[in-house]
Amino acid sequence: MTESRVVLITGAGGGLGRAFAEGFAAQGDRVVVADIDGPGAERTVEVLLGRGAQALAVTVDVTSADSVRAMVDSLIAHFGRLDVVVNNAAIYATLTRTPFTDIDPTEWDRVMGVNAKGTWLVSAAAFPHLTSPGGRIINIASATVMSGSPLWMHYVASKAAVIGMTRVMAREVGAAGVTVNAIAPGFTLTEASLGLLEDAETYGVDRGAIKRAGQPDDIVGAALFLASDQAGYLTGQTIVVDGGKQFL
Repeated sequence: MTESRVVLITGAGGGLGRAFAEGFAAQGDRVVVADIDGPGAERTVEVLLGRGAQALAVTVDVTSADSVRAMVDSLIAHFGRLDVVVNNAAIYATLTRTPFTDIDPTEWDRVMGVNAKGTWLVSAAAFPHLTSPGGRIINIASATVMSGSPLWMHYVASKAAVIGMTRVMAREVGAAGVTVNAIAPGFTLTEASLGLLEDAETYGVDRGAIKRAGQPDDIVGAALFLASDQAGYLTGQTIVVDGGKQFL
């Protein structure tokens, strides 16, 4: 019997990260729930264990190389392998829309540190342990890169960096049989998004080809596909999941 895969998901203490964890666990994968919010990670794991899944909670600061290495060492010691990485950790809901001329440099560094540097550090630490061939790295970018969403320059720039890193990593690890792709979600009804806007459930719906709000399961479905054998020849790509608001 083939041993089930091990999937590492950062930022999985809540929101979209928790949805990823639930989606992978539902198809029989063993899930590593990593988050800087340790209690949040534990709550996600409690949900998964209650459904009969195998899961491990790990507290991690993705901006710290030492913390990231410790996370990877911990999951390898526990499960003995690593097959899929979902780089989901990001600063998003706590940001205030601000003209680019007024962004606090400290906040700029913090956003870049989590959203861009964190994606790099986790990928670099995880790659030597990924199954070869067949390993998967899935980076979560944002459709705001395509729309140039105003008053959010540091967030948009950080997610543009994720798309760029995805292309570079895909070329560097392809010979090992590992694929690297990105998902760029549009506005999605997560806990974080619902707290940002009063009209969150209808925001942007009129601009989409599909006239409904994006749901976490829409994004999870793309991740499950990218992690599957069916996506084995797909790499270096960014899939925009936004109901057809952006056509490229």
